[in-house]
Amino acid sequence: MDPACGEQLVRYVGDAIKFTLRNVPVGQSAFLRTNIGRAKLIRQEIIQSIQEPEVQLEASWRDVPLKQDAGDWHATFALTEVGWFQSKAYTVDREGRQYWPDGDNFALSVHPNSCRMANTIYCAFPRMFGPNKYAKDTSGFNESEQIHSLDHEGYTVIPPGGTLRDLRAELPHIFEKLGCRILHLLPVNPTPTTYARMGRFGSPYACGSLTAVDPSLVVFDKRTTGVEQFCELADAVHGHGGQLFLDLVVNHTGWGSTLQETHPDWFLREDNGDFASPGAWGNVWSDLVELDPNHPELWEHMAEAFLTWSRRGVDGFRCDAGYKVPMPVWRYIIARVREEFPNIIFLLEGLGGGWEDTANLLTRGGMQWAYSELFQEFEGQRVAAYLDHALAQSKRVGTLIHYSETHDNTRLAEKGRRWSLLRNRLCALTSVNGGFGFTNGVEWLADERVNVHSARGLNWDADENIVDELAKLNQLLLGHPCFFENAILTRLSPDDSDIYALRRESRQGDEIVFIIANTNIDEPRTLELSGIELSGGVDLLGQKLPEINGSEILLESCDVFCLSPCAESEMKHNCEATNAQNAMALQCLSHQLEPENIGNIMGIPLGDILSNDPVKFLNHISRQNNGYDISEISDHDYPRVSLWTVMDSNRIMPVPRGNWLLVQDDRPFIVNWGNHCAQSIEVKDGHITAFCPQILIGDSKLTLRRVGFNSENIHGTIRLLPENPQNCNFDSNSTRVVVDSMDQSMALLTNGIGGMARMAVDLGAITSKYDCLLGANLNSDKPVDRHIFAKRVRIWAVADGFISELNAATLLEFSPGPPAHWRFLVSAGDSRAVEIELQASMPDGQNETHLAITRMKKDPEKGQRLAGDKSFSITVRIDIEDRIFHAETKINEQVERYFFDNISCDSDGFIFTPSHDRQLSVRTTSGVFHEEMEWCRNVAHPIEANRGHQESGDACSPGWFEIPMNPDETASIVVSAEINSSIKSELVAPINAHSFSERLKAGIKAFVVKRGIGKTVIAGYPWFLDWGRDTFIAARGLLAAGYESEVNEIVKTFAGLEEHGSLPNVLNGDDVSNRNTSDAPLWFCLVSEELAQMSEFDVYGQSIGDGRTLSEVLVSIGEGYRRGMTNGVCVDDQSGLVWSPSHFTWMDTNYPAGSPRVGYPVEIQALWIRLLAQLQNIQPDRDWGDLKERAAASLKNYYCGQDLKWVVDNLSATDGESANMATADTALRSNCLIAISLGVINGQIAKETVLAAQKYLLVPGAIRSLAPLPVELSLPIIGNEGQALNDPDNPYWGRYEGDEDTRRKPAYHNGTAWCWKLPVFCQALAMAWDFSDDSVRAAKSYLLSMEDLLHAGCIGHLPEVLDGDAPHTQRGCDAQAWSVSEAYRVWKLLNEK
Repeated sequence: MDPACGEQLVRYVGDAIKFTLRNVPVGQSAFLRTNIGRAKLIRQEIIQSIQEPEVQLEASWRDVPLKQDAGDWHATFALTEVGWFQSKAYTVDREGRQYWPDGDNFALSVHPNSCRMANTIYCAFPRMFGPNKYAKDTSGFNESEQIHSLDHEGYTVIPPGGTLRDLRAELPHIFEKLGCRILHLLPVNPTPTTYARMGRFGSPYACGSLTAVDPSLVVFDKRTTGVEQFCELADAVHGHGGQLFLDLVVNHTGWGSTLQETHPDWFLREDNGDFASPGAWGNVWSDLVELDPNHPELWEHMAEAFLTWSRRGVDGFRCDAGYKVPMPVWRYIIARVREEFPNIIFLLEGLGGGWEDTANLLTRGGMQWAYSELFQEFEGQRVAAYLDHALAQSKRVGTLIHYSETHDNTRLAEKGRRWSLLRNRLCALTSVNGGFGFTNGVEWLADERVNVHSARGLNWDADENIVDELAKLNQLLLGHPCFFENAILTRLSPDDSDIYALRRESRQGDEIVFIIANTNIDEPRTLELSGIELSGGVDLLGQKLPEINGSEILLESCDVFCLSPCAESEMKHNCEATNAQNAMALQCLSHQLEPENIGNIMGIPLGDILSNDPVKFLNHISRQNNGYDISEISDHDYPRVSLWTVMDSNRIMPVPRGNWLLVQDDRPFIVNWGNHCAQSIEVKDGHITAFCPQILIGDSKLTLRRVGFNSENIHGTIRLLPENPQNCNFDSNSTRVVVDSMDQSMALLTNGIGGMARMAVDLGAITSKYDCLLGANLNSDKPVDRHIFAKRVRIWAVADGFISELNAATLLEFSPGPPAHWRFLVSAGDSRAVEIELQASMPDGQNETHLAITRMKKDPEKGQRLAGDKSFSITVRIDIEDRIFHAETKINEQVERYFFDNISCDSDGFIFTPSHDRQLSVRTTSGVFHEEMEWCRNVAHPIEANRGHQESGDACSPGWFEIPMNPDETASIVVSAEINSSIKSELVAPINAHSFSERLKAGIKAFVVKRGIGKTVIAGYPWFLDWGRDTFIAARGLLAAGYESEVNEIVKTFAGLEEHGSLPNVLNGDDVSNRNTSDAPLWFCLVSEELAQMSEFDVYGQSIGDGRTLSEVLVSIGEGYRRGMTNGVCVDDQSGLVWSPSHFTWMDTNYPAGSPRVGYPVEIQALWIRLLAQLQNIQPDRDWGDLKERAAASLKNYYCGQDLKWVVDNLSATDGESANMATADTALRSNCLIAISLGVINGQIAKETVLAAQKYLLVPGAIRSLAPLPVELSLPIIGNEGQALNDPDNPYWGRYEGDEDTRRKPAYHNGTAWCWKLPVFCQALAMAWDFSDDSVRAAKSYLLSMEDLLHAGCIGHLPEVLDGDAPHTQRGCDAQAWSVSEAYRVWKLLNEK
């Protein structure tokens, strides 16, 4: 087998490895048993073996068939995961017998892509960056007698030292000047200050808490914590393109550590009971206490510490004395960390252990790097021998990092500048993958040895230094291919030579350099290099060439050269970005394909494709099953990718099931999303990272942290949408955790004539003046403003003397019905309880609300049933008012007298008769009424307060009902505004609507009401009446729900109101004079068309009751538009398009006009073209068809130009101005979606418009009315007093709240999100992609974002609007007809497709 059995190799994410099995006997097949590609399963097996210590199945192993080619059997695997993997090939004969080669499994360590090159490390001790930083020698710093006196008396005196911010200030030096790529911090944990402190400062290795930051490293600024200042440093490191490593010690702590105090049993003890202190090399560190690793709970504590620092921005860990921690512990810790941070690097400090320990930890243990011991090898022979070992093992088990100097060793500069240069150059130029590090101060030739218990000097800014020389080394390691991964390294010098010579050849073989170093500190040396011509080359360190005589080279003592045979050697500084792009492309593919399938396509430039168009790349790979065909990449498929940018931070971003989440920004970033953390890579148009499709649903927080010196966190929320309805019932527990009183859940009951009851699920609660137990429509023929008679009902249960109110605290269950149904559990003490059911209903055609209260006979859900002989009664109060819908009741002496004078009471209840034509009766079938007046004053109305209205109202409660009840008894209370009311009431069978579709259908019927002998639709509860436009749009959903008869009555009713092409917009009882609309007649025509298509009878030929047929009405509407109507709506004959006056579309706010859209609005044209096509069929001998073609051509030319990003919203034009002279308003609004959903606009512009709406307009459950983008055509909104209300160039307004004229109207159609438009978007999406499977799947998923709204606000209904900005609070009417009807219509359409 190649690679051979028992062999070990190191590779990197983004690489591939090929397995070949030769000499397979004829008749046998070959397989590879491997766990490559199963890193997650491997980690889970490790974690479960500790967390669930039971027999574990080997789930990560699988058999992959090898393919035969020219006699050999082979397979190529793409490497997309960090981890340690094993493989072994075998053969199987025809009888199924297996034949295995001798030897161990082949082992493969896959390291993060970032480990390929330039792993140059700057080791920093933050304490040294303080006042002593510039000192060369601190031994002469005499401490005062006062300090010694304090020491003598037992005080702790700790001088000021460097801080994390001091170190952060030097990052430009470390990363830009020196060119290092990794900042390695010595421990930053708290150190002992009084208890077992050693030295003046205490050792950072005497850790007080694994996750805390030493306060001495923190600047007190009243704004940030120590952890936040650490994160500042991490962000700044990342902003320089670097990585941050942290020294985290887990084999011991300091005395008195948090861990020692809370878990002393986790520490080792000597035989005499003393806590044990660790040691090495004959030393015992008495300020440390050694941990006992034989406690799985300790393992988890350690893992959480590593995860905590990783979440703070740490990219790698130095594992101090890692060999002292057993390998199973490390395997568990690393598995836990990699579950969340797969690219974390673990650097083993194993200098006190044996090589076998190091090799095992680098392979099976899951670590990547280990300390090299080159720093303590000096003579030529020992240097050569050790480097032979290091170079070989780095390729086998993991990179050995050459630190030229560590904090534990004597400073190189003690022997002078030349010695320091020799050692640094030797370490750097003989490194593998640029694995080279040095300690702070090396660059300044600091010669004072580091002392971890003190704060020595760094000799900072010394005139004599090697800053430029180190920078040159780092530049080579970063940019020269001979120092990249898989370079071929060959020693040329003899074993016993003082000169060490190394040939480095790039992986591609196109570059060669020779490293020549004289390790003798005192004498020059010569070396014979036969067959190598160097005289015409250059030294890449910028030095003069050494003396070369033929094949002999002479080096002075300490000389080091990096010789290139070529005068010009190419530096490749873009390799990192290219490698990162390739690695990410393969990792994305691995979510769709097995590694052996990806391995077959490694020759394709996947990274380039990803970089050029990440959305297209991800969309394409999401469709792959067995392979990748670059020729198949196209724009035709609906993209299964959701793109998040910082602009999305002000919305909850809905992501359909099966979509990738792509995060993009113009700056480098780290993103945390749920349990995922990823660092961006650079691509052509910025920086990106991607998350594969998720299985979970619901909201999760996303934090994008822009890294750099001035880092910033940008927060967002992702809502993962389901593929199918969840069909969950209302959670009654949610009513008990309501924090904001505006978030109350409501029940809506209607009576088919415009009346309603609007009751809080938290029975008795009030949020709005429109909440009512009975809001009557006192016009027997048509909808008019409702009259509030009963504000609320309050009910108490008295169980054996225990009083409990029926409200959220006692609620077990609620369903909206109708009828609405509550189930309560009330306490009777001593664990006894009673269940009570309440049903509320409104009889059809009656201004009445019926309450039926039942004491249940069954055992309660909790507790024991109250015995039947114990007393039980219900107390009920009905709070009443007498006002028109939009007013408020405010009680004073006059109002009190008003109620007293008009209320009459008896034992059955009371009657309130404020006038001869107005009466309220409240009566019960059982029990007795007690007259006892109670005034309810200042009942809060938070919704009105938020809208800038009166914040409270009053009510009158004339008395209370006392109703004794036996088990299984039902008592009724009838609240009636009918003159001749009956107190008889029966329980009503509820509507059982459980599925998403059933609930939508049940909600639609509540809006259909009587208008004369016909029907109309209430636009929304609680305050709207019937509107023409809303009625027609809602009628489309009624048709889909099977209410054909009702729709026909609606059509006939409004057809009778048609006058010269116009129809009423706002109706108020008999007043139908408001005809300020350019779209209502067109929506009417569309509904007529759809009714005719569905009906079996002749819809067009039916009489509407005024002597005309429906077809004649439709023709009249068409002719009215053509000749121009009195309201100003007319057709521009040249273009065939409809001109609309200001605020005549559905975006009709006025006084001030928030979205006038005067001119040629796009949805008007779409509806007009649909009408013209209909009229062409009705009157084929007229020129309707020619006009349709003219209008359609104008729509294409003026609204869908090739240079447009999306469909134009409006051609802005004054009265009489032709469309060809109009100015295109390119603001992105939702109206263009209507045109697409009606099939009038299609093709590429339709797709681009839908995607733009998806990006800028879509929120869960609704579509914004305007995108949060600058507009080309300014939209100034001028208040009623002449004041400017908005930024006309940025008119988006994300909150619909506050004063109506100055805040809500400017927002209403300029950012507020409308629920009825989401189904329109979903239909447009599916139609733009011809109802492809992907487009329908996404459209259904988006539409299901409305399901949550059915369980909030008005339960079982959908609201009018939401805030355009997160959290998208419900606003406006919380039960809107067209919201629920359009949702049902489109849901049915998508499921039929």
